[in-house]
Amino acid sequence: MIKSNLPPILYTNIGIDNIELRLLITAEIESFNGHFSEQAVLPGVTQLDWAVRLGCEHFGYAEAVAHLEVLKFQQLILPGQEVTLSIHNNAAKGKLTFAYRDGDKLYASGRIVLDTQSSQSDEASQC
Repeated sequence: MIKSNLPPILYTNIGIDNIELRLLITAEIESFNGHFSEQAVLPGVTQLDWAVRLGCEHFGYAEAVAHLEVLKFQQLILPGQEVTLSIHNNAAKGKLTFAYRDGDKLYASGRIVLDTQSSQSDEASQC
């Protein structure tokens, strides 16, 4: 997984099993470099990286992704936009569901299945 710089977070709304972050997609984000020359577009891999990192950090998971489910990129995210990243935690299944939106406009969504077994093994070996 790449480690891209996180965008400015304008505000955070925290629930029991979900979090919403309003992100400012500035033109200075490194991931825009070379992605594309005619119109800068936020790469899907960067969007996925942010969802994994922010979700795992908030819900206390190691950043160990087993696989991805129903990953969709519906609209382009461009420099200068604000988007809301919503992440829902399904702790029983070890899954994070995420969506990038602005109002009714859906940019991207998917489910991240975490490798909770390897992170538990790592923790046990550190004890």
